Amino acid sequence: MKGRTSGVVLVVALLACWEASVRLGIVTSTNWPPFTAVLAAAWHGLADGELVTVIGSSLYRMLCGYLIGSALGIGIGLAIALSRPVRLTLEPAIELVRPVPITAIIPVLIFIFGLDDPLKIVCVAVATFFPVVINTIAGTGAVDPIYLDVCRTFGIPRATTIGRVVIPAALPFILAGMRTSLAVALVVTVIAEMLAGQQGVGYYLISMQYALRAADMYGSIVVLTLTAYLLNRLFVWWEGRLIFWSRTRELEPSA
Repeated sequence: MKGRTSGVVLVVALLACWEASVRLGIVTSTNWPPFTAVLAAAWHGLADGELVTVIGSSLYRMLCGYLIGSALGIGIGLAIALSRPVRLTLEPAIELVRPVPITAIIPVLIFIFGLDDPLKIVCVAVATFFPVVINTIAGTGAVDPIYLDVCRTFGIPRATTIGRVVIPAALPFILAGMRTSLAVALVVTVIAEMLAGQQGVGYYLISMQYALRAADMYGSIVVLTLTAYLLNRLFVWWEGRLIFWSRTRELEPSA
């Protein structure tokens, strides 16, 4: 609790410095409005529904791509970890493509999918896929061999072993990959909308920049930041109930 309080105090202090830098004349620029003006712009955007529509459309694309990428990552990760032929076939390709930044392949994907929603969804799915598949492979490989030996000894079918033993044991790893991918998915959604879009928060940010509406631009970033935080907290809440036997305790700094 003490650590969280100090973190909140730091954020408040930084925002106060932002406000003071303008009010005291330390920074004099139309592109650096006071934070209170940013909050007012954010509130106005939410109240008239503009930011709600913008953020909602981005979340729709993000969640579509995120669910597709997570499902493929879990399925292919399990196949690679449990089947040597599949591992020898797919792992080299995954390791070859994985280091390539998603921004580098967006121009290629534009040729294939155009500029509409399929492009953004595919970009998010690709970015989500790799953390999930890597963590799924690692989690499946970390399953205690004794559990598998017991299943073989009692003649338990392979499908039952995977569903009742392997997946539950690997679930903390899988969810760790999904949590990492959640933040990546939101970032990629915004980038894709900036580079190739006519709607969504990424396009809105660029539009506000070109219109020299700095307060509205920063206000949308504030709303986006709060949305990302709420998504993360919601995922942590869901994760804690899904794998209640494997809850990790937060490390408190020593006094």
